Amino acid sequence: MSDARIDALAETARNRGLKLVRSRVRTPGKRRFGKVGLTDGEGKPVLGIDAKGPTATPDEVETFLRNLGAKDWSASLGVAVVPRKRKATRQREAANDREPGPKPEKVKPARLEPKPKPKPKLREAKTSDAPRLVELIRFLGHEIDEKSVRKNLSRLKKLGEIPIVATLDKKVVGLAGVHKTVTVHRDAPLGRLTILVVAEDAQKLKLGRMLVEAAEDWCRKQGCKLIEVTSNDRRADAHAFYRHLGYERTSVRFYKKL
Repeated sequence: MSDARIDALAETARNRGLKLVRSRVRTPGKRRFGKVGLTDGEGKPVLGIDAKGPTATPDEVETFLRNLGAKDWSASLGVAVVPRKRKATRQREAANDREPGPKPEKVKPARLEPKPKPKPKLREAKTSDAPRLVELIRFLGHEIDEKSVRKNLSRLKKLGEIPIVATLDKKVVGLAGVHKTVTVHRDAPLGRLTILVVAEDAQKLKLGRMLVEAAEDWCRKQGCKLIEVTSNDRRADAHAFYRHLGYERTSVRFYKKL
């Protein structure tokens, strides 16, 4: 196991928001020699880690990181979906000694044209969207109630910073927040994507890209020359998505509760 390969795996892990942990055993032939594992930003085990240390091979870690990078980013931006109820299956009648009745005549069903699939649309958020927006916002870990969401929407409307929602067949399935800030050290306003989330049952429709592009267009119209977004350290798929859209990691975010 070469140091160059371990360094490459460590760099790939960092790009996914993870940390590579290497076994401390340095004697060939001993248990756990050459083993590695992965933890998240808080040090919690992700792959190949037990109470005594790393247990995975470099090949296993490399395969996991490659598959993690290939996943669609939206898997980290969804909401929980209530499982659909299974349709009850018709039970067969028990065999008996009755004489079989006449076979019914086969009737050819009328040919129905398939309904066109609904197309996603974007629009400004409304106060009536509050119940659905609460569901999407809470999925990202932000506890908020409908009253607060309605109040915030009213404030944002006065500021001209109404969030953008994605709808599918009139149902809200995505949300993007926009904001403009004037700073003393920049020659143009700074744009910001304040929140981005897409429902789980609408993830394969490229709504994340649509919402980000709509937010970028809004910022351009506001005179912004730069747009920024923050993302939780644990959301490796979201990080890969933003990089795919041309975003670069340039800083570390700090915050303090007041």
